[in-house]
Amino acid sequence: MAKLRVGIVNFLNSKPLAWGFLKGHHADLFAPTYHPPAMVARMLGQGNLDVGLIPSIEVQRLPQLRVLPDLCVAARHEVRSVLLLSRCPPEEIKKVALDQNSRTSVALLRILLRERWNVDPEYLHERADPERMLAEADAALLIGDPALKVDRDRYLVHDLAGEWHALTGLPFVFAVWAVRPEVDLPELPFYFKSSLRYGLSSLDILVREAAAELGLESSEVREYLTESLSFFLRSDEIEGLEEFYRRAHKHGLILEPKPIDWWE
Repeated sequence: MAKLRVGIVNFLNSKPLAWGFLKGHHADLFAPTYHPPAMVARMLGQGNLDVGLIPSIEVQRLPQLRVLPDLCVAARHEVRSVLLLSRCPPEEIKKVALDQNSRTSVALLRILLRERWNVDPEYLHERADPERMLAEADAALLIGDPALKVDRDRYLVHDLAGEWHALTGLPFVFAVWAVRPEVDLPELPFYFKSSLRYGLSSLDILVREAAAELGLESSEVREYLTESLSFFLRSDEIEGLEEFYRRAHKHGLILEPKPIDWWE
């Protein structure tokens, strides 16, 4: 059997989920590769990946994908790595520069700007450089590792997961494992749950490696992975995901929400 091509997001928040694959576990079955979030979704949709950790909004946009149960990248309160940066209050924002790697966070931001701050600004896409972004716009959406490293003292900062929780009282799910319909491996969820278990059991090593790679303190990395993020797709997370889809549809960001097709 050909190896299944697994697309992993090249941010710290995916490492616990993908740790087993990144460390060579089950290398006879899986061939992992690293990509930005939007690229994982694009490659999965084009058939260039078999399984991908995709932005949660893409479950509604890409046809026929099945979602692996129990696993995700989510936040129950503030996430620290999905930020709106500005030099003016949100109510005064007229133009937003968007991190070109993001899809789910863009949809979330549009919802929040309309529902939390009653503004509907112009949007443009940029690479993840806060100063460049804010030279061209009133605010900037920054996601992933660049957001973790931003100097918060220089900007007004709004954490989008925190704002979502204030709006809805629910967790926010940023990414899920999605599988193309032709994949036929009955025990597939076992391998992905095993990868996360290995990541959580290897947290000291993971934290040390990630801190050195990103130039962050180990304590910051550990706090982010253990307190800011959740990797388990429980009933509250599913409720938050469904509410996100409902509001995304209300604002014209997706078609009528379709039920999630879970991997059985």
